[in-house]
Amino acid sequence: MSTLRAPCDLLEDVKEAEAVPALYFTLSVGDSEKELGDSSEKEVKSADFFIVLKHEGECTVTPIEEQPSETTTEKGADDASEKSFDFIMFEKSKITEKSLCSQNEEEEALESPEEASQTENVKWRDNGKTSLESNQRESPKISTEIFQDTVGKEESSKLEEENESTDKLDKPMKTLRVQSNENISKSNNANVAQMSLKPSPSVGSSLENLELDSLLPAVRSVDSPLGSTENGAMLEEAWEGLQKSYVYYKGKAVGTLAAMDPIAEALNYNQVFIRDFVPSGLACLMRPANAGGDPEIVKNFLLKTLHLQGWEKRIDNFTLGEGVMPASFKVLYDSHRQKETLVADFGGSAIGRVAPVDSGFWWIILLRSYTKCTHDYTLSELPEVQRGMKLILNLCLSDGFDTFPTLLCADGCSMIDRRMGIYGYPIEIQALFYFALRSSRQMLKPERDGKELIERIDKRIRALSFHIQKYYWLDFTQLNNIYRYKTEEYSHTAVNKFNVIPESIPDWVFDFMPLRGGYLIGNVSPARMDFRWFLVGNCIAILSSLATPAQATAIMDLIEERWEDLIGEMPLKIVYPALEGHEWRTVTGFDPKNTRWSYHNGGSWPVLIWLLTAACIKTGRPQIAKRAIELIEQRLSKDGWPEYYDGKTGRYVGKQARKYQTWSISGYLVAKMLIENPANLPIISLEEDKKIAKPKLTRSISF
Repeated sequence: MSTLRAPCDLLEDVKEAEAVPALYFTLSVGDSEKELGDSSEKEVKSADFFIVLKHEGECTVTPIEEQPSETTTEKGADDASEKSFDFIMFEKSKITEKSLCSQNEEEEALESPEEASQTENVKWRDNGKTSLESNQRESPKISTEIFQDTVGKEESSKLEEENESTDKLDKPMKTLRVQSNENISKSNNANVAQMSLKPSPSVGSSLENLELDSLLPAVRSVDSPLGSTENGAMLEEAWEGLQKSYVYYKGKAVGTLAAMDPIAEALNYNQVFIRDFVPSGLACLMRPANAGGDPEIVKNFLLKTLHLQGWEKRIDNFTLGEGVMPASFKVLYDSHRQKETLVADFGGSAIGRVAPVDSGFWWIILLRSYTKCTHDYTLSELPEVQRGMKLILNLCLSDGFDTFPTLLCADGCSMIDRRMGIYGYPIEIQALFYFALRSSRQMLKPERDGKELIERIDKRIRALSFHIQKYYWLDFTQLNNIYRYKTEEYSHTAVNKFNVIPESIPDWVFDFMPLRGGYLIGNVSPARMDFRWFLVGNCIAILSSLATPAQATAIMDLIEERWEDLIGEMPLKIVYPALEGHEWRTVTGFDPKNTRWSYHNGGSWPVLIWLLTAACIKTGRPQIAKRAIELIEQRLSKDGWPEYYDGKTGRYVGKQARKYQTWSISGYLVAKMLIENPANLPIISLEEDKKIAKPKLTRSISF
């Protein structure tokens, strides 16, 4: 049995403890004891110990053999006050021998009425979460801290009764380690909880101004991540910026401006682009109505752009197809007629004078998202809306000279609207085409010529999915196969069906391709394979289920394996790698805006975070999206929401990037709402169609 110790012995222990920078407590469970720290530390058989708070601001802990009586405690306090320090006793509670998680743990503090002034209880749970509670008591003398160890919700209600109890001290003990460093962790083997206390100048005769957050920066709830306040302010700023970008026509919001940079020249950034509005529309759909959600702006946008589709589209002396959707539009005020008018651009004002192939596809995808979110089927069933979808699809499904189910496109017909060598059959257009076909298939009514169109859609979906999955897919095994291709093969038995010369494979592909992972390459056409990585095409392929589940998983594997190349310091690379030197001069035509690692030529575009986040959630890899979002939150708002970033890792704000780019704002908002509520994913995602026949692949999907 332990014996009582004199106050002078206690003071000597306190002095010894003050000389030790890190103190270790060993609390045994049953007969077994676990040792921590140096071999010179002492094992205490009782769970009681003193925490001594010195007036100079230092915090030390002194173990004692046994709990003294109340008279001894008061005498020790008087002696301690003469030596300018205060102390308080702690009592550890009982822990079961079998499991710490199945039983409650507690510490009871015994203190005299003259010594109690202020108490702060810190609840520790075995799952790593902590919560702080503060209880204050009136006292003219000293301030104390009580650390209570507890598991379960019932312990907090019993706290008052347990503090008044004076149970015996023959209880088993738990290992606790108190160090002077700032790291807090948990050992699975020793069940050790580590906690650090910083010396604070505010520690003196009272703790009224002491903040535990300043002493225990790492003791935070898992549900309250660091920087949550800053992120909340960033979200508020983003919503405010999105609302400021609204464009009104006759009193109704019909879209959002491309950018609101108060310094740069407006050019065409003061217009409403169809592709730019998609993330803005999704943000308005996903936001709850009671929090400011605005699905009406999406409906107005769809109807106004549909109205513009019916206009006569003429560039020089040539008239475009009836189903072509505009790239953008703007609202002008006609002072002569005293009314507002809409002015649309079908590519006549764009760089290179190329009509936007992707606008019609994005319009159909957004229409489905609106229907899926609001359950308002009346809009898609309107005769004019049905006719608009048919006009778009007839442009793509018309008979021609093509031997492939993919769409033949000119350079600059999509988000990459400048010369970047994507002519032919770019993956972005093919993935959007597939997404639009499946979306319209769900909304078209089988009336009049609708039934025949649906049959054509079904045939094209099957052929397109087979073609993309078989000929666009590249992983380590397929790269090795292409490397060994024979050329000049004829007849139906040819393996190298596109007559790709192995020597045309760029050197960077061999280093870039990991053993685990793969992706859909940029382009496939006769004697040509564009091996570049395009993020939009790959993410859309995942969301539309154009990529098989195994391929979607391999794409996520590639992103993880090549994080520095594809994500870098600011997400995300629109294309990888950049064109340089002679290749840049011949492909881009010396484009001064698309220099290497800038703009469309390897630039980093924050707006793409919503596509990556949706793809990550669908493939069950949300941690990838969270990591990318954290990178964006470090700089995007501080840099003024720029359009894009330059540099191999995306370190620098783009040379000609507009600030307060609307889709940079809305892309971040959509990504945050998807992470916080994955139930929003079906708004922008399609499940795999089991009826579509899958190609028989003889090679592995991922090594």
